[in-house]
Amino acid sequence: MSKIPTIILCGGRGTRMGPLSQTLPKPMLPIGDRPVLWHVMKIYGSYGFTDFVLALGWLGEEFRKYFLNYEALTNDFTIDLGKPDRVRYLGEHPEVGWSVTCLDTGRNSLTGTRVRRAADAIGDGPVMVTYGDGVGNVDVDALLRTHTEEGRLATVTVVRPPGRFGELEIDDARRVRELNEKPQTSAGTINGGFMVFEREAIERYFPTEGDYMLEREPLGGLVADKQLTAYEHDGFWLPMDTPREQELLDTLWESGEAPWKVWS
Repeated sequence: MSKIPTIILCGGRGTRMGPLSQTLPKPMLPIGDRPVLWHVMKIYGSYGFTDFVLALGWLGEEFRKYFLNYEALTNDFTIDLGKPDRVRYLGEHPEVGWSVTCLDTGRNSLTGTRVRRAADAIGDGPVMVTYGDGVGNVDVDALLRTHTEEGRLATVTVVRPPGRFGELEIDDARRVRELNEKPQTSAGTINGGFMVFEREAIERYFPTEGDYMLEREPLGGLVADKQLTAYEHDGFWLPMDTPREQELLDTLWESGEAPWKVWS
């Protein structure tokens, strides 16, 4: 089991989801009978990365309630009424051994600020970082191996999705050479999450003061200093940014053909 923790960004308001995100934060919206966040965690967990830190903000209490009640929500049980401490679970879920830290990183904080606050709370060493709403059949072991082999301070998983995202240009040495903010047309690659940061990257590129986007100051500084590696993922990847994407992911899951289901 890997000791590298995975920070999952769970604090945004998910405005493109419309009314769906007014009562539930986007990572808690369901794909099948589980939140999309659970699917993200299962991807990491299948590679042995089972130490999770949820960087909470908007409607953070929903994450807390879900994981405080996880045993009852995922197991059959018998309870002796009038004796709430007398609960007998009738099975065991596959997530036994996961560690989940729910950490308030500010109701309205931006993504870079959330990463810094979460990283400061969990101590030294490298960290994985990803978004709470993007799934893919990403080989997390190969991501970490690429990060280690290239020896830079950070690595991002790059993918080729629709052209509404910011674009990254990559050189022959797998360094990220340029980061363009949401170009009008895109034939290149984008940051798909599934990132690795050395502690030095956190200390040097994530300010302790102010509020900032991960995709701007920290990643921009790493690009400028040629310290950002690209791990290229050519398989399935999709963020759940809109109701249409939620419907697509749900349909794939219910069909039994979800490409991101890398666990047995």
